[in-house]
Amino acid sequence: MSVRTLTIDGAPIAIEEGASILKAAQEAGIRIPTLCYLEGVSNVSACRLCLVEIAGINKLMPACVTEVAEGMEVRTHSPQLQEYRRMVVEMLFSEGNHVCAVCVANGNCELQDMAIEVGMDHTRFPYRFPQREIDVSHSQFGIDHNRCILCTRCVRVCDEIEGAHVWDVAGRGAGSKIISGLNQPWGDVEACTSCGKCVDACPTGAIFRQGSTVAEMEKDRGKLEFLVTAREKQQWIR
Repeated sequence: MSVRTLTIDGAPIAIEEGASILKAAQEAGIRIPTLCYLEGVSNVSACRLCLVEIAGINKLMPACVTEVAEGMEVRTHSPQLQEYRRMVVEMLFSEGNHVCAVCVANGNCELQDMAIEVGMDHTRFPYRFPQREIDVSHSQFGIDHNRCILCTRCVRVCDEIEGAHVWDVAGRGAGSKIISGLNQPWGDVEACTSCGKCVDACPTGAIFRQGSTVAEMEKDRGKLEFLVTAREKQQWIR
């Protein structure tokens, strides 16, 4: 396999052709923030937090879906990128109803961690306070659309790993939302295997195990590591 050489934040890196900038940065130990990225499933560049600067290109490029090229010069951290990432997180908080003090994922939430990482202690944008429902029709799990950031990690895990394709995205713009079984209540979707992969893949408290109280929910990261291995070695049946 051909090898490509590039520099990321001034560090020379060699990696196989076809790899993404994000993968190259990870192998070099360089941190690029992400929320929609989940190793083991396809990349969709939904959150836009992994945008980077590339010499010779006058726009920011998503690191998770941009392939490395010979001689590429990448910068992952700059005042512009830091400001942009903070703005993205601010908009995520203002667009939804993310009240950490009453969330099952408080203290174990990737969105919360990202806010701390980018230095967001308030948002400059007006809160929309959308009216969103909570579906607890499933016997074991529930989904709170108020916490959803439309990262689609649940959609991709259910489709590409479990093969059930329970989840999808409906609507457009501010009306977009995650739906189950062509917009049926989750508990009515016969395709659901109750595996819980979507619960562990969700970066926030949007999909949760019923009975979880504030700050009680913990994600099984070991299960996600298993999913990565299973996908690479094709150890599941579709």
